[in-house]
Amino acid sequence: MTPKSVAVTIGDPNGIGPEIAVKAAVLCTEAQPGSSPILVGDEHVIRFYADKFAPGRTLTQAGASTDKQPLFYHPVAALDLKAFTPGHGRAEGGRATVAYVEAGLDLMREGRAHSIVACPHSETNVNAAGIKFSGYPSLLARLKKVPEDEVFLMLVGAGLRIVHVTLHERLANALDRLTPTLIERAIRTTIDALRNLGIPNPRLGVFGVNPHAGEGGLFGDDDDRIVKPLVERLKAENIDIEGPVGADLMLGQQGFDAFVAMYHDQGHIPIKLLAGRNSAAMSIGAGLMFSSVGHGSAFDIAGKGIADPTPVLRCIQLVAGASQFKETP
Repeated sequence: MTPKSVAVTIGDPNGIGPEIAVKAAVLCTEAQPGSSPILVGDEHVIRFYADKFAPGRTLTQAGASTDKQPLFYHPVAALDLKAFTPGHGRAEGGRATVAYVEAGLDLMREGRAHSIVACPHSETNVNAAGIKFSGYPSLLARLKKVPEDEVFLMLVGAGLRIVHVTLHERLANALDRLTPTLIERAIRTTIDALRNLGIPNPRLGVFGVNPHAGEGGLFGDDDDRIVKPLVERLKAENIDIEGPVGADLMLGQQGFDAFVAMYHDQGHIPIKLLAGRNSAAMSIGAGLMFSSVGHGSAFDIAGKGIADPTPVLRCIQLVAGASQFKETP
């Protein structure tokens, strides 16, 4: 797989997404001629930023042949010109964000792209457009017409990979949903994703639900009832897995290819603390290879030309295996 087979959806068109998408595409072509990913979004938005940050590059629709060093794009008519207001979030931008993802999935179904990288979205703007949205995993599940608990979030950054069994929901509800079936589905989805990323025999660490994984029932029996029997059963299948262990202790151990967290903050805090905006968020499951940046739309700097494309480039590298592509300082 190469960057040329990656569809990059530009995110909220009024945020920094289009700018960093174009900049990242330019970096790809500089490192390897003809390797531009497919920019997915409204042509007038992409052209606005290409004129600023890709001088001398020709915008070319994906699939067209050319001898030049173009930026490939796939046009999506989702945002009216008068709603293109960089720096000002609005519902129209949220609706367009989802339309771009739908178009990216179409490219995958048609075999014209093998993975998707999504630039930052605004949950507020998507919901303002009347579209239920709590993040890309649940949206992708609905678009793929599969149950939402078959698509999981894997955060990647600072040498860590952490998959979340539950995500954006009230903590009490998340804990109530922790069943052996759901945790096992997250674990097996993680194994499949790691194999797709080139790790044939992954080693997984499973965080405990309670402090110290319950410490033998002293701090709750959830781990002994729910998690421990599952892990032992998976070990019997020769799956390389350890746990449950308290997240604080397990994160200090070496040799794991990924960790499985039980709820949002348990997985997000270490990644965001260590990797910050350079983290990548992968949606795994349901036959997807989908990554998005680990930061927001930054409306305060949108259109000012100062947004850093490094996180987008990292996502492209992640799904394309293109470690040779250089990064910005």
